[in-house]
Amino acid sequence: MNATNDYPVILEHMSKAFRVDGRLVSALEDVSLQARAQEFVTLIGPSGCGKSTLLNIICGLLEPDEGTIILHGERNAPRLGRVGYMPQRDLLLPWKRVLDNILLGPQIMGRDLAEARREALDLLPLFGLEGFENHYPATLSGGMRQRAALMRTFMCHHDIVLLDEPFGALDALTRRTMRRWLLDVWARFRQTILFVTHDVEEALFLSDRIYVFSPRPGRIILEMALDLPADRRERQAAAPEFVAYRQRLLQALGLEEG
Repeated sequence: MNATNDYPVILEHMSKAFRVDGRLVSALEDVSLQARAQEFVTLIGPSGCGKSTLLNIICGLLEPDEGTIILHGERNAPRLGRVGYMPQRDLLLPWKRVLDNILLGPQIMGRDLAEARREALDLLPLFGLEGFENHYPATLSGGMRQRAALMRTFMCHHDIVLLDEPFGALDALTRRTMRRWLLDVWARFRQTILFVTHDVEEALFLSDRIYVFSPRPGRIILEMALDLPADRRERQAAAPEFVAYRQRLLQALGLEEG
C-alpha cells in the first residue's frame, strides 16, 4: 500500500465472518483497498457481498476477524466518532424538526450549538432545504429526507465520509438529480468519500476509483481508477472512454450485455 499520509483510509487483508443458525458464514475475505485524500471511491457488487459490513468495520461499529485498518496513519486505533457515516435509511427522528435533526451530529460531538446552528442555516440552500428547516420529516419528499440526512452527516466535519446506498430507495429521475447535487456538496467540503451503490452508471458518474466485489464472501475482483474528466458533468454515457469502463464493470459483475 501507499504512504499513509496520502491515503487516509487503508484496509489490509480484511476478513469478517458471522455465526448464522449455528454455522459460520464468511462475509468478507482478504479485502484490501485504499482511498486517497479527497477521493471519491465507490464500492459496487451484488447484494450480500459485504459492502455494508465493510463500512461498519471502517466506522468502528464492527471489528474485523483478520486484517488491519489504517485511518490517517494510525493502525487499528479506535474509530468510533472519527468517520462520518450515513446508512441506507435516513434515520431522521420523526418528532424532531429538520433543523433539529441536522444538529444532532454536532450536538452529540459536543460542538457549540449556536455556532453549529448558524452554519446549518447558511448551508440550507446548498442542501436544497431552505424554508424547510421547521418542517417535520414526514412532510418531506424522499430526496429531501436524504439531503437532510446527508447534511447531518456533513455537519459533523469528518474528513472521511461513508455513504451506504444513500439514493437506493429513490426513483431514477430523483437519483439522477441527487448524484449531481452530491457532487456540488462534495466540491464544497472535499472529504474522502466511500460510496456504496448497485448502479453501474452512478458509479461511473461519481467516482475517481471503483472497487468491484465478488458474491459472498466479498473479495475485490477489480480495482479501476477512472481517467475521465474531473468535472463529472462532462462524463457522457456515449463517450468511448465511458463505454469502455462500463463494459469492464459489467464484465466483472457478470452482467455483460449481449
